Parts: sequence; structure tokens; C-alpha cells
Amino acid sequence: MGAYVFPTDTEWAAFLRARPDLDEVNFWLPSTVTFKALQAGERFLFKSKAKAGGRLIGGGLFSGHVTMRVSETWAIYGEGNGCDSPGQLLKRINLYRARNKQEPDPDPTIGCILLRDSFFVEPDDELPVPSTYPGSAVRGRGYSADNGEWSYIEEAFAQMLLSANVPILHPDSDAASFIDGPTRGEPRLFIPRVGQKGFKSLVLSSYHHRCAISGAKITPTLQAAHIRPVSEGGEHRVDNGMLLRSDVHILFDAGYLGIDDHHRLQVSPRLRSDFGNGDEFYSKSGEVIDLPDRKVDRPDKDATMWHMDTIFRAS
Repeated sequence: MGAYVFPTDTEWAAFLRARPDLDEVNFWLPSTVTFKALQAGERFLFKSKAKAGGRLIGGGLFSGHVTMRVSETWAIYGEGNGCDSPGQLLKRINLYRARNKQEPDPDPTIGCILLRDSFFVEPDDELPVPSTYPGSAVRGRGYSADNGEWSYIEEAFAQMLLSANVPILHPDSDAASFIDGPTRGEPRLFIPRVGQKGFKSLVLSSYHHRCAISGAKITPTLQAAHIRPVSEGGEHRVDNGMLLRSDVHILFDAGYLGIDDHHRLQVSPRLRSDFGNGDEFYSKSGEVIDLPDRKVDRPDKDATMWHMDTIFRAS
């Protein structure tokens, strides 16, 4: 288990603090520097940028890190980017870029630390940063269970959750992350999963903005498809998703297309008999679809077999 404390833009925090319903947010970075300090479901803590060391002001659970253009992150997260318009988001990012002597860009690519179940505490409930936190840490600091201040990080996160009145969520909720503890009702981590917006962002990035079946690259037409729907026990996990063109997504959900346990495209004979069409897909039948680079992100065998057994129109 890990945690990370990161200095937080004052305007970003103030905007989201006033909108507690936006619990799935994009903690954006003005550059494309990667962030690999956490695994999905681990704690991310917001630290104010006050001169006297700052305070812990809230946090959330880490979903993942991707790079996206400003237009893409606005389309997915909207006000979850910490501002009320894409123009304001672009302006703030270009201000940071200017400080780093980078040229303005009408649609720059930025780093996106994707968070779910985010929350903020009231000023009176803010907590001190860990005593060893380096005041000069522009990009924050990570903590793990073998760190001497790990117990403080755990206690601080739990205390802020209680102070923020974070609701106890049911395990079957798409946003489930905390359930009652065995004694005092203190929150504890539940099954790590990403939120719906995080799922879309991570699938888009993992498939390199390209439809896994058709190869289409027109981003507005691409959708993050669940292999096993959430309504049928599926989760917002990259290995339960594929990036598909919108019409391909419809055909997959309707059972006219499927993926076998070797990631090969399967095309139902019903596609031709029902519609007298489908040559685009029959020509690729039996071929391995375009897959993410990381094996862990590729379609899960159990999910694809569930789809083939339950949804695919074999005849």
C-alpha cells in the first residue's frame, strides 16, 4: 500500500471544494512528465501551497496517469478539471507553461493524475503535513508501509474522511472505495477500481487513441466499451475494456462481434444474414485485434469468454 502527498494548486482546490459532487477529478500537470508512484486504489493527498509548510486539505484514490490534450480531458472530465470552462483551463495551463519558458499552445498535451472519490475538508479540519515532508518538494513525496511516518499518513487520511463526512459506500456501487471498519466505523480501503471517467481515459490511452477492431483514429467517434457490462458484474478496469468506434461498440454490445480467448476477432453470421452487410469485419475475422502494450491491460480472458458465451450471436 502506498500514498502520495502533492502540492495542490490553490484555485483548483477552491473550485472543487465548492463542488463536492465532482468526486472524480483530474489533478492535471502542465507538462507530460510521467507519474508512476502509485497503483490504482492507493491514497493521494492534497497539500496546500502555504508558505509555512502547507497543510493536508483533502485527498482521493488514484485511478491512473495518462497524457491527453486539453480538449480531450475537458471532454471527459469537464469541471472535474478544477475550472468552469475549457478556455479557463487552457489559460491556466499556458500560464504554467510560460513560467517554464514554453510557448503557448492552443491544445497542449498535459499530464493527468486521475482520481476518484476525491474530497476536501473545511479549513478548521486541515492537518499538518508529515514532519519529514520536504518543504521544497515541488512534485510532492511518496510514502509506503516501511516509512516511519506511514501510520501518520493512514491516520490523517482516515481523519480527513471523517471530517469531510464522506459517505460510506456500498460495495456494489461503481464508486465503492470505503466500507465500515470492524469496530468504530472508521473507513478502510475496499476493492481498488477506477471511476467511469478514469476508465475512459485509461482505455483511450492504452489503445493509443485507436479502435481495437477497425483501426479508426478519429477520437470523437471512439468509446471505451466494457466487455462485461457493470450491470452484469463487470468493473471499470482497463482489462475489462476496449476502445471501439461508436458503431463497432454497438455491434459488440449486440453480439454481432466478439473476441475469443486469444484476442481474435469473431464475427457472427447473423451480421450478414440480418443486414446483408459487414464485409469490413468479415475480412478481419480470426485476426488478433490491436492490443495495449502492457499485457495487464489486454482484454481479460474471463470477460471475453463471458461475452462469447452470453452475448455473442454464434448462430
